[in-house]
Amino acid sequence: MPTPESVPTVDPRLARAMGRPVHGDSMARRTGRSLLRLGQSAAQEVAEETRLAAELQQPVTTGRVIAVTSIRGGVGKSTVTALLSRVFNHYRHDPVLALDADAALGTLPVRLGAESVRWSCAELAGILTPSMQLTDIIGYLVPVSDGGWLLPASNGRVGPPLDVRSYRTVTLALRRYFALTLVDCETLPGEVARTAMDTAHARVVVAPMTAEGVNGTRIVLDWLARLPHSALETTVVALTANSPDTTLDLKTATAHLRETGVVVVPVPYDRHLGGGGPLVNAMLGRDTRDAATVLAAEAMRRAVSAR
Repeated sequence: MPTPESVPTVDPRLARAMGRPVHGDSMARRTGRSLLRLGQSAAQEVAEETRLAAELQQPVTTGRVIAVTSIRGGVGKSTVTALLSRVFNHYRHDPVLALDADAALGTLPVRLGAESVRWSCAELAGILTPSMQLTDIIGYLVPVSDGGWLLPASNGRVGPPLDVRSYRTVTLALRRYFALTLVDCETLPGEVARTAMDTAHARVVVAPMTAEGVNGTRIVLDWLARLPHSALETTVVALTANSPDTTLDLKTATAHLRETGVVVVPVPYDRHLGGGGPLVNAMLGRDTRDAATVLAAEAMRRAVSAR
């Protein structure tokens, strides 16, 4: 197979218009939080951080796959995948892969700061062989600035969607090399998304903080409950606020989803994420970083416990 050419993830003409990233928290909020933390128990904070770190650093005997999906696009699915990738790469010392399985020109490469992409998931599926070593594999991947690796779904062009056979080939093969694979799926009920949700060790369903989004996500959770291998037990919901003016009551929305037995982790609106550019850890709001860490720990616990 000929080597594909490298393609920028963002058109250089548009990149100049992106501007500088803003911090997730305003200056006033950061100042207020610093004052508040002075009065909190440092011991309690350290204990919680230690507990979460232990969850995230659990050893695995075979590669674990965590699939991330949603009922529709534009709700933060790729953003949540990027957040999880950053958390796992921060805490783990073994290889972590972010696999983009949404060929509809998804935003995962941009969110992870990739300047260009070359090989796609479908192209790699056609050249994988059992004799390959990790050093061979990473030659086809995109290194992520804060650690880990990225495999895009497409090489920056509109093309055929990723098929189930290619998805299965790649995920089964790469589990030999990566302790953890985060899959940014297409939206449900796409065929690859359904396959990924059915075969993953753990699942993260991204639900937007809207009445329509919560209602649709509840339908997905009821579907997962009917799968033969109790998929709901290994599912976590990320309830995302994509606007600072969300009107839906968080307590009511969370309770409606928790009726199915899943853990729900609210992910607050963040000005830095709202910019749509590369995700920079230091620019995230404190609440966003905390939520991403909790979400990753919950997903990891389920991935490790899955058969």
